[in-house]
Amino acid sequence: MNKPVPLDSLFKEKLFRIPDYQRGYAWQKDQLGDFWEDLLNLDEDRSHYTGVLTLKNIPSKNIKSDSNEYWLVEDHSYNLYYIVDGQQRITTFVIFVQCVIDFLKKLSENVGKSDEEIYLTESLNLEAIAKKYLYEIRPTGIKFRTYKFGYAVDNPSYQFLRYRIFNEQNPGAIQETFYTLNLKNAKTYFIEQLEALYKDEGLAAIQSLYKKLTKNFLFNEYVIETEIDEFIAFETMNNRGKQLSKLELLKNRLIYLATLYPENELDDASRAELRRDINDAWKEIYYQLGRNEKHPLNDDDFLRAHWTMYFKYSRKAADDYIKFLLGEQFSSKKIYKKIEVPVIMDVPIEHKEDISAEDYDKDGSDADNNGEEYVMATSTLSPKEISDYVKNIRASALHWFNSHFPDLASELNSEEKEAIRKLNRVGMLYFRPLVMAVLKSNAKPADRVRLFNKIERFIFICFRLCQARSNYRDSEFYNTAREFDKGEINISQIIKKISDREAWVSR
Repeated sequence: MNKPVPLDSLFKEKLFRIPDYQRGYAWQKDQLGDFWEDLLNLDEDRSHYTGVLTLKNIPSKNIKSDSNEYWLVEDHSYNLYYIVDGQQRITTFVIFVQCVIDFLKKLSENVGKSDEEIYLTESLNLEAIAKKYLYEIRPTGIKFRTYKFGYAVDNPSYQFLRYRIFNEQNPGAIQETFYTLNLKNAKTYFIEQLEALYKDEGLAAIQSLYKKLTKNFLFNEYVIETEIDEFIAFETMNNRGKQLSKLELLKNRLIYLATLYPENELDDASRAELRRDINDAWKEIYYQLGRNEKHPLNDDDFLRAHWTMYFKYSRKAADDYIKFLLGEQFSSKKIYKKIEVPVIMDVPIEHKEDISAEDYDKDGSDADNNGEEYVMATSTLSPKEISDYVKNIRASALHWFNSHFPDLASELNSEEKEAIRKLNRVGMLYFRPLVMAVLKSNAKPADRVRLFNKIERFIFICFRLCQARSNYRDSEFYNTAREFDKGEINISQIIKKISDREAWVSR
């Protein structure tokens, strides 16, 4: 591994991007506080080892001529890299740099001045800082910013970082998620810390922080050479520090599996489409989970509930769902391991001399060559299975949100909202996957309300009045959620089942 380098060297002629399989910005107050304390308490004559930055180089031939990065790569010898590991620290670094710029611009003596006129030190102005660490501006033609660090274009954090963190103008509508909330909170945190530090110690303290961050925070830079390693490295390396959620791991796994199918099972166009579907699904999921900024929903709770509804339920261990998803269902072994499938394939009739009439059947076809059995090797996990799963989990995210926050659900009528509010008040227990499945279905609103009211009554009688054990009949109703989602049972049958169980416990 290379010798550790400071950030001012790391950013020379490099563009960093967060690829589509990565999670968003996950650092919160505890991690930001640790970062600030490390920076504040570091002596200027000492170095702070920050860790390994693992990168995947993107060949220049793969960068499209109409992309935002092309002019820097083509004309200015920049290299484009995906960040496989270390994005949380690099994101924090660029947010901090932007906060230093924003803070200095708000000082009374700098109001109304351009970035070129505002200096952090005697020789370093804000324009130079932004150019070194944040963005370059295309000098000819239509001028635009190309950011040194950013997200894949279809990531909701891409727009938020540009317009809410880097203060680019004319944003239009910006989708906010749990991860964009973390970006916003990080900026607020650092601005407040800088203001307090400046009040106590003056500009010299800000200058010292900037110097320590850019000169004394050291990274080991490691560049991955092979495509497969990129995905494996992401799963393993990111399981330290603030660990990946199971949902984040699953997204990476699905995109990885899409790269493994041979051309005869998944052509390039279909592979790209599947990857887009996965990205779009996870974009929607993270949007729904983070839609209520004050009460973001837990990634793993949603994934566990959807697993219960889509695949199966097991009470053996709390993490059975992820062992199944990553260890059994979506394992690379199910692609590498092939099954032999006999297929009848048409065989063209070869030109033959002197073929007698009896060699043909009455339809004029070659009786001995109308088909031949071939054995084809196909994956035990098909691309369609992945696609179906992705579409289902995407569709479920909205209804998972609605089951928690019915008052924010424009898709529900007032009776449905009231029924779900009552369920949440009494405690939905193990019925939430079933409620999600019912909301996702095309059932009539009146039938939904009947079922939700029946569930509320069941919970009240069984668990509040009769003091039944909290897991009474849980397996049965977890399985009912799956049966309903697959169309194997209807609402009237579920209501009858609940009535039967209610009668039994009331005896």
